[in-house]
Amino acid sequence: MTDTQSSVSLEGLTEPLVIHQFYLGCLSQAAYLVGDRSTGRAIVVDPRRDIDEVLGVAASEGLKVELVVQTHFHADFISGHLEMADATGAEIGYGEAASTEFPSRALRDGEVIDLGNVQIEVWSTPGHTPESISLVIHVGHGQPPIAVLTGDALFIGDVGRPDLLVAADIPAAELASRLFDSVNRLAGLPAETLVLPAHGAGSACGKSLSSETVSTIGVQRDTNYALAPTMTREQFIEIVTEGQPAAPGYFGHDAKLNRLDRPLLDETEPVTVLDLAEVDSAVSRGATVVDTRPVNEFAAGHLSGSLHVSLDGRFAEQVGSVVPFGAEVVLVGDAPAAAEARTRLARIGFDRIVGVLADVSSVLAAHPDRADRMSRLTAADLAERRESLGDRLQFIDVRNPGEVEDAEVEGAQNIPLARLSAELTTLKPDEPVVLVCAGGARSAIASSLLMANGFTDVSDVLGGAMALGVDATCLVTPVQ
Repeated sequence: MTDTQSSVSLEGLTEPLVIHQFYLGCLSQAAYLVGDRSTGRAIVVDPRRDIDEVLGVAASEGLKVELVVQTHFHADFISGHLEMADATGAEIGYGEAASTEFPSRALRDGEVIDLGNVQIEVWSTPGHTPESISLVIHVGHGQPPIAVLTGDALFIGDVGRPDLLVAADIPAAELASRLFDSVNRLAGLPAETLVLPAHGAGSACGKSLSSETVSTIGVQRDTNYALAPTMTREQFIEIVTEGQPAAPGYFGHDAKLNRLDRPLLDETEPVTVLDLAEVDSAVSRGATVVDTRPVNEFAAGHLSGSLHVSLDGRFAEQVGSVVPFGAEVVLVGDAPAAAEARTRLARIGFDRIVGVLADVSSVLAAHPDRADRMSRLTAADLAERRESLGDRLQFIDVRNPGEVEDAEVEGAQNIPLARLSAELTTLKPDEPVVLVCAGGARSAIASSLLMANGFTDVSDVLGGAMALGVDATCLVTPVQ
């Protein structure tokens, strides 16, 4: 299982400043603890729902969290502002353009959050969303900034996407124009100012984010395409509104939930163990079965109709790409896998976990008529199928548009994984289908989705585009 998390205290900062970054690899998401050791006062910025790690670090640093700041209404995960406020008694703060169902403090442009010897200046930096803010950190009144928490305005190597609110009737070009002004304002900070963004490589909140999680304004001026001195507003708008990755269906729901007074996450509740009859009962009322095991185990034998999304990858985001938001979910895997899967799904608002089928191998052995297998093709197998089937073969590339543009698989139709469910009706369920992605993870998910929807001849390509001689190396690590 892979749920890569890092918790790093930034070194070399001016005393008494504390900045702690909490980075979650499977969602490419960063939260921050910013505090003043001399006064013991602190804020938390953009926390996720499972907050124990942040609370533990705050306690070890002798810091009391007084304010939880959200840089914007996040779409890619459920924020932990309510959990943090409940645990600490802290206020919740958003940019002044935000409106929330729960009590929150409007943070105005230019306002200073004063922790004593550490001051945090609020900058309005709209563009990714209207209410987006950045936080400029100083030690001592009137002193040069040490760091800036940029939220989803300025990333390392990229900027936030401005197109997620099109469904809310806010044109992407309008937000992109505002983002141009915001990132240029940030670029005016001193070169040595640390840049601490809310996301890194693999996030669907931008299209070319770096795998680095800390940079400086000077480095970004030199390397980030969006800060090029020759970049015009018109060029910027065109670049940032094109080629963005397909957003999973849950993004719109999460953005709305982050405005609401929703139930708190209870991490201590055990996952119910189910038998096959209980699984069938859940499925009969609309639940989706998600098998969390490694792909080779799923391919060798799985419960017919189940979807494969391995915990080894970007589990929550990928479940959110193929399972309808709000659906009940039955997990397949052992008890530790189920507990981890539930937490990771809770981070994106999938709270309706019915339980887990823990010993699927025994169930399939007792009910072989309920078992199914996956077909996985080598590059040579694919060549034979393309030769023999010709135009009958539906060859689908489930990578994102930017990946396809950079490294095209010849003859493949592009339907990104996040849009595949919505576009199933454009495919022929009785004709052969072969799916490909960058490294083989997303194509396996796509295969299971088609099989669960009655497609009769489905395969995917082992090793993905790289196995076909396509140079997709740079794209495999973040998204697979």
